[in-house]
Amino acid sequence: MSFAHLHVHTEYSLLDGFSNIKKLVKRVKELNMEHVAITDHGTMFGVIDFYKAAKAEGVKPIIGLEAYMAARTMKDKDSKLDRSSTHLLLLAENETGYKNLLKIASAAQMEGFYYYPRIDHDFLASHSEGLIATSGCMSAEIPRALLNENPAEAVKKWDWYADVFGRDRFFVELQQHNIKEITDLNKQLLSLGARYEARFIATNDVHYVNQADARLQDILLAIQTNSTLNDPSRMKMSDDSYYLRSPLEMSKIFSEVPDALSNTLLIAERCNVDLGFKGYHLPEFTVPEGYTPETYLRSLCQQGAKDKFKEDASSQKVQERLEYELSVVHTMGFDAYFLIVWDLCTFARDHGIWYNARGSAAGSIIAYTLDITRVDPLEHALIFERFLNPGRVSMPDIDLDFRDDRRSKMLEYCSNKYGSDKVAQIITFGTMGSKAALRDVARVMEIPLPEIDKVAKLVPFVSGRATTMKDAMEVAEFKQIYDNQPHLREVIDIAARMEGTVRNAGTHAAGVVISDHPIEEYLPLHRPTSNSEETPIKSVTQFEMGILDSLGMLKVDFLGLITLTVMARACDHIFKRHGIKFDLNNIPIDDPKSFELMGAGQTAGVFQVEGGGMTRWLVQMKPKNLDNIIAMVALYRPGPMAFIPDYISRMHGESEVEYRHPAMEPIFKDTFGIPVYQEQLMRAAVELAGYTPSESDELRKAISKKKKKTSINTAPSS
Repeated sequence: MSFAHLHVHTEYSLLDGFSNIKKLVKRVKELNMEHVAITDHGTMFGVIDFYKAAKAEGVKPIIGLEAYMAARTMKDKDSKLDRSSTHLLLLAENETGYKNLLKIASAAQMEGFYYYPRIDHDFLASHSEGLIATSGCMSAEIPRALLNENPAEAVKKWDWYADVFGRDRFFVELQQHNIKEITDLNKQLLSLGARYEARFIATNDVHYVNQADARLQDILLAIQTNSTLNDPSRMKMSDDSYYLRSPLEMSKIFSEVPDALSNTLLIAERCNVDLGFKGYHLPEFTVPEGYTPETYLRSLCQQGAKDKFKEDASSQKVQERLEYELSVVHTMGFDAYFLIVWDLCTFARDHGIWYNARGSAAGSIIAYTLDITRVDPLEHALIFERFLNPGRVSMPDIDLDFRDDRRSKMLEYCSNKYGSDKVAQIITFGTMGSKAALRDVARVMEIPLPEIDKVAKLVPFVSGRATTMKDAMEVAEFKQIYDNQPHLREVIDIAARMEGTVRNAGTHAAGVVISDHPIEEYLPLHRPTSNSEETPIKSVTQFEMGILDSLGMLKVDFLGLITLTVMARACDHIFKRHGIKFDLNNIPIDDPKSFELMGAGQTAGVFQVEGGGMTRWLVQMKPKNLDNIIAMVALYRPGPMAFIPDYISRMHGESEVEYRHPAMEPIFKDTFGIPVYQEQLMRAAVELAGYTPSESDELRKAISKKKKKTSINTAPSS
């Protein structure tokens, strides 16, 4: 008999869930089950990841939440009366139910949080449409009343849920774990349910995927509750049955109540929520009368072009590039995006808040003419498609750096302009790294700190990705400890299986999301985390950065940068003492002494080049100009880093310059920036990619046809 798990905790039940989402849905598929739910404690952190993973495996995702019900109301916060809460399982039957689930998850965090993210009966009743509720686990209201030998209270609660949800959307939940009271509880629920002609569902309170994971989940509980495995009073599960049981196992356990199994499929079939991409949700930007966002953006860009390019503003190379970018932006629907970012930068400029834009946005002439960026993309041969590509539909992403002592002013402006309910910071999740996992596991197993510290310090650093225990095993001394010390081998084996587990929630250092409607219409909100209370924006998304992009949400980075603060203050002192007014637009970038300092290793406080590795290379390079610094920043990353010695050697004329393809030589040696060589570079690129001459010719023609309207009069830089 088939069956659907409707009570499932993933690793995003941060206190006690140990079900990795991908492994979970993969196991569901292996067991030939067609549906599975996600019902994490009080949050919806993993909903989108779960939805995508389930779809990828051909499993139907059921979106739910195990909510906490306040003892009285969600506003009451008395340490004696309101510290305890009860559980309630909620499943979204349709889009309306999903939106109500978002509101419930948000209100529980933002308004009702007191030890737990709570809601109350009034709030639930007003947001019950489209939701299916169950009587819950042993910690829910009806079961708890029965366990406390208060059948009158149980009947009262039952009547309330039956009235709010109706027989069609309220089910009685039966579980079977190794808990002394649970068998008697099930008998009482069955007896009471007969009086109401209630419908039952069988669930397993899933907290990990496989039965063998029970020990790992137990260790995770000890880590999270800051206790040791030998602590007799610590929080722990009753046995190892909280795994993803097979349909056969469930049918044997609940053979006397077969409808409780088939009803899980009934619910699963009824629950239909589409969380796929539904368009972008950019906030509305008010433009002056007589303008549309498109025409206003164009007007601002044309005026900016006159300011930036002077008499060249009307030249063919400027106008063709500007027209191309504006057409792409408008076609993709991002006129308002640029106006929003322009407005933020204008506010910063008008209030003396130093800012700068980093990354691929420097390839946009729109961003340059709007004073968002300060780099002329034509002068430096930067490519717009690196920033916004019509062939790859995705939200533009401009990273803005603000002086860190005024960043809060920018956040306050953003919140006031668009509305506090439409602006939120973005959550991040901390995961267990190799060293942290070793130390955490050793602590709960009461291994002396000096002993495990020695082991953890042997874990190597791996550039460009997270280090794994497999990397550590390649260190001879680490492997020797593993082979010869059984108690540490156990710690290492367990830590290896816990790597990457979600450990805690935090707030992104820069990311802010802005929407056209209240954010909770699109995603759930979280209360400020421990590193976000002091900001003017008092809510955090429950979905992390990458998920927001897939939902069409506008994200703007407000990074606080101490470098800009130091520079601004230094320029203030220079003006006071010498009467010379410097800012980011006129600070000289060709000062020989500055490059001498960097070449001598004096890089402390210089953004992006003050690290030890970068400094060593700069000392060898002896940079003479900004181009040298740009090259080093580009080279100092995984992959090209191996070519830094070659670059320096060729830069100083100590070795001969070689070109990977003849078509590249005239571009970079003699005629950099001349548009006639764009075709040659394209030919070189497709041939280097391994295409045959005929394939190469067809590909170049296709690219040229697609870019026919582009007419970018610059060749790409190296």
